[in-house]
Amino acid sequence: MIQLPVTSGRILERSTLSSLNANCSDDYVCADNILSLNTRKRKTGAGSAQSHATPAQTSVSSPTVIRVPVLLHPVSKGQKSPLLDGNLPRVLACFGWNVKNTDCDVDVSAFLLNQSGKVIGDSWFVFYGQTQSPDRSTCLTEQTKDDRQMISIDFTKLNPAVKKIVFVMTIHEAFEKRLHFDMLKDAYIRILNPSDRRELLSFRLTDYYTNVISMAIGEIYQHNGKWKFNAVGNGLARDLAGLCEFYGVQVI
Repeated sequence: MIQLPVTSGRILERSTLSSLNANCSDDYVCADNILSLNTRKRKTGAGSAQSHATPAQTSVSSPTVIRVPVLLHPVSKGQKSPLLDGNLPRVLACFGWNVKNTDCDVDVSAFLLNQSGKVIGDSWFVFYGQTQSPDRSTCLTEQTKDDRQMISIDFTKLNPAVKKIVFVMTIHEAFEKRLHFDMLKDAYIRILNPSDRRELLSFRLTDYYTNVISMAIGEIYQHNGKWKFNAVGNGLARDLAGLCEFYGVQVI
């Protein structure tokens, strides 16, 4: 069970969770640390839009604009496709977006699900405060050269109980600041071969809604022993804490 602050108008605290890796020797979310870190955040106040950046990163007052890379093998919303190299041991899921409202601070997370569509345990999701899955198969990297965030997946390390990995985008403090996905643009996911960064598949989001603060943009799932990609593009009126509950993470 993970102890997170959950109220109807409050999203998961960024500064609370961004330092959890430093406090948890196994790089997993530690419930014991969260309440004291929340207290520290209330005393220091919320940071800028880049407050979750690592010390090596430079804080900026507004997000930079990125150029959307040429998407070579695009698929349509709802389309399910085999990865072009279905037997690859590893893939990279790369994400990008731009914002129309500079208050929008977007994060990517991955939920590792079983056959029933729920996480196989409370620590089995990857986000800015927990950048590796327990089996070390799924890792989050922020601000890559060509994309805003990247999640690497090593199928050779992946727990065999994991049958699906869902990638979601969330807006930090969306409830508090009245933010929504219609304030974003150019959102995409592309799946790359890590050996040469060749694109296997990509999906560019086409639907942006005012009643949505998180988006399941895509998923990699296993079918008949092969890994496939589903371009989901479905929005939810849930923050990250709400998504944890949705996918079966016990939150109190």
